[in-house]
Amino acid sequence: MTPANDITRTGFCDLKLLQVEKIKLLNFKEHYTVIKYILRWTCLVVPIALAIGTTVAFFLWLLNAAILFRFEHTWLLFLLPIAGIVIHFIYQFAGKSSEKGNNLIMDEIHAEGGGVPKRMAPVILLTTIITHLFGGSAGREGTAVQIGGSIASMFGGWFKLKGPDMRMILTAGVAAGFGAVFGTPLTGAVFAMEVLTIGRIQYDALLPALIAAVIGDMTVNAWQVEHVHYHIALIPQTGHFLSRFFHQDILLMGKVVLASAVFGLASYLFSGLVHEIKTICLKLFKHKWMVPAFGGLLIIGLTMILGKPDYLSLGVTPEYPGAVTISSAFTQGGADTWSWLWKTISTTITLATGFKGGEVTPLFYIGATLGNTLSGVLDAPVSLFAALGFIAVFAGATNTPLACTFMGIELFGGGHTLLFAVACFTAYFFSGHSGIYSSQRIAVPKIFGDHFANEASLAEATKRRGYFHRKLRKYIVPFKRKNNE
Repeated sequence: MTPANDITRTGFCDLKLLQVEKIKLLNFKEHYTVIKYILRWTCLVVPIALAIGTTVAFFLWLLNAAILFRFEHTWLLFLLPIAGIVIHFIYQFAGKSSEKGNNLIMDEIHAEGGGVPKRMAPVILLTTIITHLFGGSAGREGTAVQIGGSIASMFGGWFKLKGPDMRMILTAGVAAGFGAVFGTPLTGAVFAMEVLTIGRIQYDALLPALIAAVIGDMTVNAWQVEHVHYHIALIPQTGHFLSRFFHQDILLMGKVVLASAVFGLASYLFSGLVHEIKTICLKLFKHKWMVPAFGGLLIIGLTMILGKPDYLSLGVTPEYPGAVTISSAFTQGGADTWSWLWKTISTTITLATGFKGGEVTPLFYIGATLGNTLSGVLDAPVSLFAALGFIAVFAGATNTPLACTFMGIELFGGGHTLLFAVACFTAYFFSGHSGIYSSQRIAVPKIFGDHFANEASLAEATKRRGYFHRKLRKYIVPFKRKNNE
């Protein structure tokens, strides 16, 4: 080999070594950036999640005390209209800017605007306690999410976060609040990313959301606040002519699909009723304070007609032996045939007329009791169908099938994961373009076609297909004009 070839080969080897060293340096920089990113968000999120978890623990303790106090003083229900008026004026004088609740937080995540007010957390906590103390049928998720969003926004201001950083810290606040209130941290993280936009998950907030949800849940546990545990009974294996062809029980799967379609329709009914009742009441009453007073009277009347208080408040703790609760729905005969409907009516009236709390726990109740009823119709396992209804009605109403599948795993174990997914995704499609959060954006329509292509948010979808409202308005507006003349 000539000296010239030796020089060429030596130069080539040096170039290769230089490229290898450059790649190693780039890999080191990449991993250094990852470590720096993790440390930064951990330092930002941990104090926020600790504050949210502590506040949610206090809220859950106070909520339980208020519910038990009402059990001992049943006459408080008759003061519900006055409580509704008080809530109305609290928001008029102290929390008007935060009255949009969860939708305000979602709007701020989508596009930075006026910010989430600091007063949102104490105002929603107080008004939720008032709602449950006097017997309103509401939940607690909305309160926890608003607490999370408000505290996260406050810390974000202190940390001088803006733009994408503020958006991610708000998402983390939602995850912490949701994960802490239900004891489901993984669900909380996925829910916070999935609930913002239908058909798209905001994965860029994965790390902050997961850290926040885990720390929030751990904080609630550290304060020794316990969550209710549910159990799916062992399902005996039944053989039929298809068993030798398929690993899964095809007959049971068919029943799950059928029931889940009904769960989705129940979600659609719930979301539609909230919107329609709210719209009708605003049209009927000249003064807004009359709306919650009217709603309180309706709840009292419905309770008197039904003859039992089972459909008030959360529906988690039994007021008397034999009361219909979420837990009782997991047993044979633990719910009446129409329990799901009465809870739907009670909750939609409560929330649509201005009382505060949330929708999710009542949706759990509606789903579990409807599952109990359908299990009898379809000759299916009671506890399994109660669990499927529990998560599927929630999935349809919030358009978060993936988060609800994880919720099924966290609450009931992984033995029926496939059925959880089938139930949640089926209900998701059958609930249509409806939902309890009007600020949800639509990235990928559930149904493809020109009619749905122009809908950018659930607010637009609801407005376009508010058939009952449009028909009613056709008669109400001329009637009002005639009276004014």
